[in-house]
Amino acid sequence: MMGLKIGITGLLIFLCSFVQAQPDTFPLQAQKVYTGIYIMNVYDLDINEFSFYADFYIWFRWKGDRDPTNIEFVNAIEKWGSTKEIFHDTTQVLPDGYNYNGMRVEGRFYYSFLLDDFPLDRHSPNIRIENIIYPLDSLIYLPDTSKSLLRKDFIIPGWEIKDASMSGNSNFYNTNFGEPGRTGSKFSDFDFKLTIARPTSYFLMKLMLPLLVVMLASLGGLLIHPLFIDARISLPIGGLLSSVFLQQSYSDALPDVGDMVLMDKIYLLAYFLIAAILMRIITVARTIAADGRESAHGLHRTDRKRAVWYFGSFLIGVGVLILIH
Repeated sequence: MMGLKIGITGLLIFLCSFVQAQPDTFPLQAQKVYTGIYIMNVYDLDINEFSFYADFYIWFRWKGDRDPTNIEFVNAIEKWGSTKEIFHDTTQVLPDGYNYNGMRVEGRFYYSFLLDDFPLDRHSPNIRIENIIYPLDSLIYLPDTSKSLLRKDFIIPGWEIKDASMSGNSNFYNTNFGEPGRTGSKFSDFDFKLTIARPTSYFLMKLMLPLLVVMLASLGGLLIHPLFIDARISLPIGGLLSSVFLQQSYSDALPDVGDMVLMDKIYLLAYFLIAAILMRIITVARTIAADGRESAHGLHRTDRKRAVWYFGSFLIGVGVLILIH
């Protein structure tokens, strides 16, 4: 019995210390506002402009005198083109005693699309709101219990929907906004995230398949008999030009951020392979010129084995690049 009491006492001390360690996250005196969101449409994802357009409903349930509907969309842009339609002109009182209101919103929002993993990239475009009047110690936004966050037939063409979630956070402004004596402000922050990813078929069929065909054609130069030097060297040179055009075709659709994406690194690996093929063809040609035509048959057998080794190394290199991203 004494051990049970000690255990319960220790648990209570731990819980009390946990609550005391996070007083700013959930202030006891703050008015809690249960917030939900229901997405109707997300479209016009513009990676070059780092933005997307969203049409959605948002609602609030609360008990208290502070109005939570005076909100600011933190990451909204082009606010002149945004629209808000309030559900009710006056706050409604639900049977359980909660106040209720909401709005339908349409507008464009900012999201920094990070493309390091293109074309296997995954993104979480979000919608963030804050109250423009009450700080965190007066009002906090908490996710509502609604399970359905997306319209039933919701899709984004060209993307796969992976997840949708809501969370309540805090946002600290480390500035006094020009007011002497002010040290900063912390506001409750409600965040909706929609996790999306490109279909794997886009990577395999539209990007990797053409490159693999080009690589196989380039390796064909090693399968041609060494005596036919012109035919041997024309294949990797044609493969090099094709690779440059293929890389340019997808690069034109990406913003010029200056960093190498995953697909760029795969193409860099392809360029190394083509360079190795060209160097091998040139080396074999010089060997035949020095040793005579009788050495061509032995070199041909070696080149066929080397072609298999080159292609296997390329596939392994692609796999390693995908794993480390």
